[in-house]
Amino acid sequence: MFVAGCQREPMTPTCVDCDLSGLPYNPVPFEIVYPFDFPKLEIPLDNPLTQAGVDLGHRLFFDKRLSLDSTLSCASCHLPELGFTDGQAFSIGVTGELGKRSAMSLVNIGYVNTGLFWDGRSQTLEEQALIPVEDPIEMHESWPRVIEKLQRDADYPRWFRAAFGITDKREMTRELAAKAMAQYQRTLISGDSRYDRVFIQNKGFPTDEEFNGFDMFFDLDVLKPDAECGHCHGSILLTTHNYFNNAIDSVQTLDDFKDLGRGAVTGRYLDQGRFRTPSLRNIALTAPYMHDGRFNTLEEVIDHYDSGGHIAENYDANMHPLGLTPQQKKEILTFLHTLTDTSYLKKPLFNDPWK
Repeated sequence: MFVAGCQREPMTPTCVDCDLSGLPYNPVPFEIVYPFDFPKLEIPLDNPLTQAGVDLGHRLFFDKRLSLDSTLSCASCHLPELGFTDGQAFSIGVTGELGKRSAMSLVNIGYVNTGLFWDGRSQTLEEQALIPVEDPIEMHESWPRVIEKLQRDADYPRWFRAAFGITDKREMTRELAAKAMAQYQRTLISGDSRYDRVFIQNKGFPTDEEFNGFDMFFDLDVLKPDAECGHCHGSILLTTHNYFNNAIDSVQTLDDFKDLGRGAVTGRYLDQGRFRTPSLRNIALTAPYMHDGRFNTLEEVIDHYDSGGHIAENYDANMHPLGLTPQQKKEILTFLHTLTDTSYLKKPLFNDPWK
C-alpha cells in the first residue's frame, strides 16, 4: 500500500505540434467608431481590444461547437436581426429544456456597469461569457471539452496566438476565450436610428406623432402627460442600467415573487422582484418583453404602464395610473419605433462568420 501510494501520476503525454511561437503575433488595436454623442467605453486594462482579439471573439460567439452537441452557439439566443435576442419568451437549450428568463439584448452591452444578466449576477463581460457554456439548461458543455475541441481545430490555435500571443496550444484557456468574446461584445454598438438622426443630430424633422411621443416619453411638455418612461430609460443609451420592480406581478409580500430577480443575488429583501432595466434601443425588434416574455407586443407594454401595475413594498415610485388616451398611446408607440437601428446588419462583424 505504501509503494502504491507513492507512485507518481502519469505524465501528460507529449503535445504534438503544440509550438505556436513561430506564428505571427502583431497585435493591432481595434478602434471603435462611436455614434454621435455616445460616451467612450470603459475597457479593462487587462483586456484591451485588438483586431485579432475581436475576430477571435466573433468566431467563438457564433461557433456551435461550444455546446454539447454542436447545435447551439451564443448567437443562437442572440440573433443580430432581432436586436441580439431570439424572439422567444424562454430560450431552448441543447437538451430541449426551456430557460428561466427571456434572452436579453446585447446591443450596447459594453456600457453596462451595474451587473449583467437580468439579475446582475456577473460583474463583467469576461465573467458572463463563461457561464452559458456550462449551464445545463443552455449549452450544457464543459470548458475543458470546449478547449480540447478548439485545440484540435486547424485554425483556432493560430487565432489564439494572434489574439493573445500564446506560444503553445496548451496555453489556450477558457479565460482567454472569455476575454475574446468580451472584446467582441463590446463592439456591438448601435446608435444610428431615426431617433439619433432626427432628435439628437437634428437631421430632418419628426412627424407630429413622433414628436408628441418624444415629449411624453421624456416629460418635456407640461401640457402633455408624463409617460414616466425617461426616468428608467434616460440618457443617450435609453437605460439607466438600474434595477426596478416595475409592478408586473401581484404579490402579498416580496417573498412571494416566483422569480426573486436581483434579490436572489444580493440577499436583500427590498431587491426581490427587481430586474435590470434594458435599453429601449431596437425595442421594436426584441419582442416578447419583460424578463419572462409575458408581453407579446409593445402595445401590451404601454397598456401595463398606463394601468399603474401592482402595488408592492418596493415598486418604483414612477408607477401609477397614467390616464393616457388611445391617441397618446399610439404616439408613444410611434416614438418607440424611431429607436430601431438595423444599419449594423450591413457590417460583417455583426453577422455569422461561419456562413
